[in-house]
Amino acid sequence: MSTIARVEAFVVSQPLRRPFHFSQWGFDRRAVCLVRVTTDDGRHGWGEGYGPADVVRAGVEFFAPHVLGGDPLRTGALWQRMHARGLDFGRRGVLLAALSAIDIALWDLKGKILGAPVHVLLGGKRRDAVAVYATGMYFDDEPDLAARLAAEAAGYAAQGFRAVKMKVGLGVETDAAHVRAVRAALGPRVKLMIDSNHAFGLREALDLVRRVEQHDIAWFEEPLSPDDYEGYRELRRRSAIPIAAGECEYGVAGFHQLFGADAVDIAQPDICACGGLTEVQRIAALARAHHVALTPHCWGTGIGFAVGLHFLATIDVLPGRRHPPEPFLEMDRTENALRDELTPPRFEARDGAVTVPDAPGLGIDVDLRRLADFSTGARSR
Repeated sequence: MSTIARVEAFVVSQPLRRPFHFSQWGFDRRAVCLVRVTTDDGRHGWGEGYGPADVVRAGVEFFAPHVLGGDPLRTGALWQRMHARGLDFGRRGVLLAALSAIDIALWDLKGKILGAPVHVLLGGKRRDAVAVYATGMYFDDEPDLAARLAAEAAGYAAQGFRAVKMKVGLGVETDAAHVRAVRAALGPRVKLMIDSNHAFGLREALDLVRRVEQHDIAWFEEPLSPDDYEGYRELRRRSAIPIAAGECEYGVAGFHQLFGADAVDIAQPDICACGGLTEVQRIAALARAHHVALTPHCWGTGIGFAVGLHFLATIDVLPGRRHPPEPFLEMDRTENALRDELTPPRFEARDGAVTVPDAPGLGIDVDLRRLADFSTGARSR
């Protein structure tokens, strides 16, 4: 029987040629913490954590001693051991993202040991390809930002994406003008979502809803602070646009609170932060019980994207409809060499969907030469 011999955390970083920003702050580089779990017979699995990369790495180092020597096939037991060790001070936030990274690596490793793709371990595919939407249209210093956003959106439509998501949060009037320009560029057949990254209070969010609802918005993402459950419930009650949130929520307990408040139409757990594949299965079951759709947040490397593909390939849609809508996975289109060059094979969308890998584990690996190029130093236990 194989045992876990080593847990390594790598912080990889890439400066951006063109910095961009959203409603809260800007980016001049991308940085992610990757995790490699290796057994005593040399097999390995990869994971990643969503959050400040150096802080996630510290969390990985905290949890690593609690999985060393363990059976890599016992993913649930190892998850419970880590979660119990961090329960007093890490129920949410970056420490849970570190746990997520190790958990994902364990699932990848388990698939490689058993010679099966992760989607088989999760119960089997319901679909061979997963519908994706293009995330982009961030802000920059372009003098005519509305025209630039519209041109970018039209480019995604020309690439075959059937849904795109744009940023809002610069102010209600400015946002409404940007939405008008993007919708005109897309035409009526491409779905359009808006995301404010919790830029608004309730009154502002309602004002924006009323200004843009005529443009057939598929969902309004993170309109309010993730702590404002009451505000989300009121906004959802009064909005003609479906409300989405959850990338800042953690664990099944956090989503229980979100669903109990009747706060969202669409839940958006980030598998690389909310507790990994082990916990997101529980979140999906809870969402189904509350008749809430689920569309994971995804903004990292090809590891995180592969995790989303395997997971969404296996989930059931909400019951009771003859032709229910298929689940979407976020496909970030911003500059990101960590996503495009580090984790072959590179995922490509065809007609608005991406094929689910059938190779053992997650179906991807890390190019160790590029890892060395991007790495700011590895640490292992």
